[in-house]
Amino acid sequence: MSDAQAEKRTIVNSQDKKKKGISRREFVRGAGAGTVALAGAGALPTLKAQTGGPSAIPEQWDLEADVVVIGSGAAGLPAAIRAANQGASVIVVDANYDIGGHALLSGGNVALGGGTSAQKKYGIKDSPDILFRDLTDWSIVESNGMPDYRYNDRGIQRALADNEAATYEFLVENGVPFADRIPDTRGGHAIGISAPRENHTVSNTPPGLESPSGSGGTSLMRPLEASARAKGVKFLLNYHMDVIFRETPTSGRILGIEASYTPTVLPNSTTPLKSFRSQGNIERTAETVTVKATKAIMIATGGHTGNVHFRRMLDPRLTEEIQYGGAPFSLQDASGELAGMAIGASFWGTANQTFERNGFIRKRNLIGAQYLYVSWMPDSPIFPLVRARGLRVRDWQNLILVNQVGKRFYDETQGNWPRGSVAGFLDPYIPGDWRNARRVKHGSSNYMDALLAMNEGSTAPDYAPGPTWAIFDAEAVKRQRWDPQPPFTDPHYFFSADTLAELGTRLKKNPYQKVEMPAGNLQATVARYNSFVESGHDPDFEKPSPLYKIHTPPFYAAWAGPVVHDSYAGLRINMKCQVIDVKGEVIPGLYCAGESAGGCSQHGTGRCTTLGYIAGKEAAGEPGRLEAGNSKSQIPNPKQIPNSKSQT
Repeated sequence: MSDAQAEKRTIVNSQDKKKKGISRREFVRGAGAGTVALAGAGALPTLKAQTGGPSAIPEQWDLEADVVVIGSGAAGLPAAIRAANQGASVIVVDANYDIGGHALLSGGNVALGGGTSAQKKYGIKDSPDILFRDLTDWSIVESNGMPDYRYNDRGIQRALADNEAATYEFLVENGVPFADRIPDTRGGHAIGISAPRENHTVSNTPPGLESPSGSGGTSLMRPLEASARAKGVKFLLNYHMDVIFRETPTSGRILGIEASYTPTVLPNSTTPLKSFRSQGNIERTAETVTVKATKAIMIATGGHTGNVHFRRMLDPRLTEEIQYGGAPFSLQDASGELAGMAIGASFWGTANQTFERNGFIRKRNLIGAQYLYVSWMPDSPIFPLVRARGLRVRDWQNLILVNQVGKRFYDETQGNWPRGSVAGFLDPYIPGDWRNARRVKHGSSNYMDALLAMNEGSTAPDYAPGPTWAIFDAEAVKRQRWDPQPPFTDPHYFFSADTLAELGTRLKKNPYQKVEMPAGNLQATVARYNSFVESGHDPDFEKPSPLYKIHTPPFYAAWAGPVVHDSYAGLRINMKCQVIDVKGEVIPGLYCAGESAGGCSQHGTGRCTTLGYIAGKEAAGEPGRLEAGNSKSQIPNPKQIPNSKSQT
C-alpha cells in the first residue's frame, strides 16, 4: 500500500464539507450553558438508527481503521492499546474535547486481584479460582439484604478472574503509577471478600487542563493516553457516535459508525476547548463523519446514568432532578447501549442495576451546587460550566434536609447504603455457605428510598420527588467554617434570606423546583425540629440527639440531592467481550466493555480496565473484511499511518 493510500485509508476524505460557525450541537454542549446547563448536564445528543438495508450504508467512508473504539475511558484506552499491540490500526472516537471519560474524575482506585504482583509482594493469597468463587458467591448479602454477587453473569466473572492479574501488570507496563503499598479495601465495592484487592494510583496533579477535577483518576488515565498515542492510536475527539452500521440492520457484520461534531464551547466563547495532548489527533470540524472498521468496533461509552429516559427503564424513580457522576465533563448518555440495541444487541444484567447497591446512587457530602460528584476547582478548564465547588458537610447535625414541600423525610445523619462486600466483611467466611447471610447484622437504611418517594408536591405524569434542600442558619455556617458565596455556591442552587418564609419562596428560582413550597411549611418544620433539639430526642426520624437549633438569620437552603453513580446493566457480552444479540448469537465484529456492558455488580475501574484488556486483543484478532470475503483492502501497521494535523 502506498503512503497516499494509507493516508486516505485512515484519515481523510477530501470531499468533506467544512463546517463554519457554531452548530446547534456546539450550543447545547456548552455555549448556551447559561440556561441549558441549569436544567441538566446539557441536552444529550440525538441518536440515530440505521434505516433500510445495505443502501443506507455509506458509499464512501471518511476515515478507516482496523479497530474503532467508541469512548476513551477506563475500558476504551486499554482496549485501544491492546489492539495496537496486536498490530491493528486503531481510531478512538470520543464526544468530549479530551480523553478519560468518567474515569478521569475517579479516585484512581483500581480493584484487581487473582494473584497480582502487588498481592504476591505483600503475601496476600489470591488466585483466579478464589476470585471467581468470590464474584459468584450467592450467600453474601449486605446489611440491607442486598445480594452482592447473586445476579452476576458467571461467564463474565470467570473472564474477569482469569484476566485481572494480567491487567494489573498491563497497566504497570503502560505507565500507571500504583503506590507501593499493600492492597487494601478502600474504595472497593463488591470486589470479593477472600482477599484485599484495591490498588491506588499515586496522584499529585493539580486541577487544570491535564486534570479537569484534580482527581486521582488522572494518574490512571493520562499514562494510558500517553502509551496509546506513542503506539500510533489515533483520536477523533469532539465527535459523538450516533449510529453503528451493520450489513443489514439486524444481521451480518459490523461495518462502521457515523458520528456528529460535539465540541465543548464555554459560555461567552466561540472557541472549542482543546485536549491536553494533541499528538495523533484527527482534526475535523465537519458536521458528521463516517468511520469504517475493517475488523471490529468496540463500545466503551461509559453507561447510561446521564440518560434520564434510559435509566428510568430500570428505576422509574430516577427523574430528571437526580444528577449523575461525571457531569458536565463526561455525559454517560447510553449512546453505546442504544446504538447496539438498534442493531439487535441484547440488554443484560438488569437485576444488578435495580438492586439498591452503594455504587448505584449516593448521598454526597457536598451541597449548594448542581454538580456534586467532586468538588470542582476554579482552575478547571470547564469551571464555567460547573459554576460552583459546593460546600463540604463535615457534620450533618448542622442542618436538616427537606423535600420540595419543605418537610423532613429521614434522619440526616444516615444516607449511604452499605459500601459493598470486601475483605474482612465476614469473619469467619466460608465460601458459599448458607450461614453467611445469617451472620450479616441487619442494619438497613432507607434514606434514599425516602428521598426518592412521592410527597405532597409530586404531580402527574412522573410524580417526581423534586429537589432535596439542606436548611441551616448563620450559626451553622460558623461551625462549618463555610464561605457561602461563589465560587463555592451556585446562585441557582443556593439561596439565603432573613426569614424562613422568604427563603421558601426563593427556591422557585431553581429549575427543578417545579412547585411552590407551601407557605408555612418550612417554618413549621424548623420549629418542630428546634423543639427536638430542646428535648434531645427526634420522635419523627430518630436522629441521634439533635444538637443545634436553626434560629439565627440569615437562613440558607442548599441543593443536597443524590448522584447516580454506576451503570451495572448494559449490553450482553460473552467471555471475549463480543456483543450478543437477542437470539443469543454473536454480532460479528461488535465488542463492548466497561459500564456499557451488563453482567457485573463490581464498582469501579477494575472491571472496566479488565474488560477493555480482554476486548482489545479479541477485537484485533477479528477477521478483516478481506478475510471475511468482503474487501480487498489491506490492514496497515499503525506506525505506518501518518498523523492528520497532529501537534506534539
